[in-house]
Amino acid sequence: MKPLFFCVALLLTASISSFAQLSVGYHQSSLPMLAIGYEIKGRLMPELRLATDIDLEEDFSPELVLSYQVLDKSSYEVYAGLGYRANAFQGPLLPLGLNLYPLERKAFGFHLELAPILVVESGLVLRGSWGIRYRFLGNE
Repeated sequence: MKPLFFCVALLLTASISSFAQLSVGYHQSSLPMLAIGYEIKGRLMPELRLATDIDLEEDFSPELVLSYQVLDKSSYEVYAGLGYRANAFQGPLLPLGLNLYPLERKAFGFHLELAPILVVESGLVLRGSWGIRYRFLGNE
């Protein structure tokens, strides 16, 4: 439980010390996740991801990712990052993704992500995911 506390504390500290937007998302794949993140100054996004298909007592698998928006257009964003997954499929990961925003106000969107995970016990796993994202934009 200490890694989870550290991840949450890191996200909260980052949001307090800079302009940030809270976002929530869901990644659907063979390793589905619920994501909570902060978009800092429009480009940097630390995100805590929690596996949603596991037994919380035996196989809790948090993931911490730091992404950078490489390309930021009016209807889409391209991002790349670095992260680490604990417990099941433990190891570093390199997410590369696309956020699509169909509405003028970029609050609700869809995302596609490809993330190679270097699993400590067994080697490379290539995870592809798709899902939804909602950003709490405030009074923009």
